[in-house]
Amino acid sequence: MQAVLTVSGWLLLLQGVAGLGDALWNWWEWAHGLLVVNVVPALKGYEVFGSIVIGVLGFALLSVAGSLRREGEA
Repeated sequence: MQAVLTVSGWLLLLQGVAGLGDALWNWWEWAHGLLVVNVVPALKGYEVFGSIVIGVLGFALLSVAGSLRREGEA
């Protein structure tokens, strides 16, 4: 479970940062269709806020995975 949370957290964090960079500075034109925030039609016009939320969710998953790791060591 810890490995799944870690991988999911890193993927969401990467999606959040890349989506934020794409929305603010129009980076990665070739990857525009690969970003979750650009694919979900409900987020049209709210790409910056969606990217921030996705990044925060990724950070939260990484925190939960870290707390599981510490519980396993104790």
